[in-house]
Amino acid sequence: MEREFWKPGNMLYPVPAVMVSCGRPGERPNILTIAWAGTICSDPAMVSISVRKERYSYDIIRETGEFVINLTTKDLTRAADYCGVKSGRDVDKYEVLHLTPLKSGTVAAPGIAESPVCIECRVKQVLELGSHDMFLAEVTAVSVDPRYMDASGKFRLNDLGLTAYSHGEYFELGKKLGKFGYSVRKKK
Repeated sequence: MEREFWKPGNMLYPVPAVMVSCGRPGERPNILTIAWAGTICSDPAMVSISVRKERYSYDIIRETGEFVINLTTKDLTRAADYCGVKSGRDVDKYEVLHLTPLKSGTVAAPGIAESPVCIECRVKQVLELGSHDMFLAEVTAVSVDPRYMDASGKFRLNDLGLTAYSHGEYFELGKKLGKFGYSVRKKK
């Protein structure tokens, strides 16, 4: 079978579309949308985000060494898109989008109260890579909205309508295809 070859590029999709909140003391906080975010270690819990140097939030995160990753849902997708195309230099995104800054437990940067999951992060290292710098950060706390807990105390993360980004488009996560280990589980 013939394949068509393109110039090297990032075609690793889908990826989470998350809103990253940050702020300097005495200034209004900001939100930027990141599609290049991921888990990098489980013990200690660590994540990465990649940010262009010219983005308004880049200097804030670089100077404060803190940020919050806020998971997005179907209901937050329009806000996520807005935060990805409008600059915090020009607009107060919390105000314009009617979002509520949420006091964090371990970092000064606020979360977003409307997000079902807020992941508080402290930068450990910055890798200068080219178009983007990667912030490697330790997760210092995770807060979840208790409205998404079921009667047995389980957090219903996969029932929230989480948002993914793929090749310029947003998607709501959908149909479950399997569960970890299902390919080797003995059938009853």
